Amino acid sequence: MSDTPVIGVLALQGDVREHLIALASADALARPVRRPEELAEVDGLVIPGGESTTMSKLATLFGMLEPLRERVRAGMPVYGTCAGMILLADKILDPRSGQETVGGIDMIVRRNAFGRQNESFEAAVEVAGIGGGPVEGVFIRAPWVESVGAGAEVIAEHGGHIVAVRQGNALATSFHPELTGDHRVHALFVDMVRAKG
Repeated sequence: MSDTPVIGVLALQGDVREHLIALASADALARPVRRPEELAEVDGLVIPGGESTTMSKLATLFGMLEPLRERVRAGMPVYGTCAGMILLADKILDPRSGQETVGGIDMIVRRNAFGRQNESFEAAVEVAGIGGGPVEGVFIRAPWVESVGAGAEVIAEHGGHIVAVRQGNALATSFHPELTGDHRVHALFVDMVRAKG
């Protein structure tokens, strides 16, 4: 891998374009990923926000769920925001019928924990490992993490709830940093991908 890692954004549903812009601004070569052969060509992957149940069904439909699980198990760096966080959880507290996860982080998440769409909000969040003050987080029907296992490290909380977790090469936030113009979380992820290279 060169100094410019190739990072995919899972482009089945959700705010793909904003992640591509944020990754490019953090010096990565960013590209959308929809098929297993595209997944095979990237050094790391972002799973964006969207609707976690729909994303899980589309991943199955596009033949992406098993390849995603295999790459994550094999240590590919992966970053999930909002619905992406739900997909990276080993367990969902209140899954919809037929909803599956990719897994990779030993955590239990609660879907839509911060409320409905009209209860969306922005908040300053202190994230361990990111300097320069708090990150502006946009919470849209956001999940939170009910609990983490021994392997997972809590790197941010908001209102007494866990909103960012890291485990090995996997990173997850309940909020959307890609919607704020502050690309420090993406820069942290790009550094994780470089370190893995």
